[in-house]
Amino acid sequence: MAKNKFYVIWKGRETGVFNSWDECKKLITGFEGAQYKGFPTEFAAKEAFKQSYWKSVGEQKQKPFSTDKFNITNKPEVESIAVDAACSGNPGLMEYRGVYTRTKEQLFHQGPFECGTNNIGEFLALVHGLALLKKQGSTVPVYSDSANAISWVKNKKCKTKLEENDKNKEIFELIDRAEKWLAENSYSTKILKWETKVWGEIPADFGRK
Repeated sequence: MAKNKFYVIWKGRETGVFNSWDECKKLITGFEGAQYKGFPTEFAAKEAFKQSYWKSVGEQKQKPFSTDKFNITNKPEVESIAVDAACSGNPGLMEYRGVYTRTKEQLFHQGPFECGTNNIGEFLALVHGLALLKKQGSTVPVYSDSANAISWVKNKKCKTKLEENDKNKEIFELIDRAEKWLAENSYSTKILKWETKVWGEIPADFGRK
C-alpha cells in the first residue's frame, strides 16, 4: 500500500478521505467490518468516496459470477463459497472473508487484525467457512486460492512461523480456536483449490492488488 497517498474510509470510526496511512490505520484497526481502500491521487479518492465501497473495488467483482468464458470441463462450481484474505505488510493488518461464489454476497468478514500474515488469514478463512457450512448443514464446497491454507487445514495445524506478541494476541486466539474446531469436528465439505490463472481472481478477493 506504500504507493497510495490517499485513503478512503467508507466504514470505520470516522469516514472520509485521509492523506496518510497512519491516520487511516487508527480509524480501522479493530473496527469490525471496516471498509477502506488506498488511491494514488486525491481526486481519485474523492470520486471513490462519492460511490460505494463495493463499486470502488471494481464493478466486475459485484456482477454475478459467470463461467461462460471457461471450458465446460474446466470451470469452478458456482454453487459454493469462496474465501480469501488480505494483508497490508508481512506482518501487517490482516483480514479475511467468505462470499457466495455465484453472486459474491459476503457471508462473513473478520478484521482487520494487527501484525498478521496472509497465510494465517487464508487458514482462518477456510476454517470459518467449514464451520459455517457445517452449522448450516450445507453440502456445497469451499474454494481457497491458497495451497498453504488448504494443506494446513488438512493437517489440522496452522504452521505459521509468525511469533505471538501483544499486538497479535487476538489472532493467535483465533488460531487456537480454529485448530480446536478442526480437532473436534469432522466434515464432508469438499475443499477445492481456486485456479487463479484459469479463472481469474477468487470471488472473495479484496481487490487491492
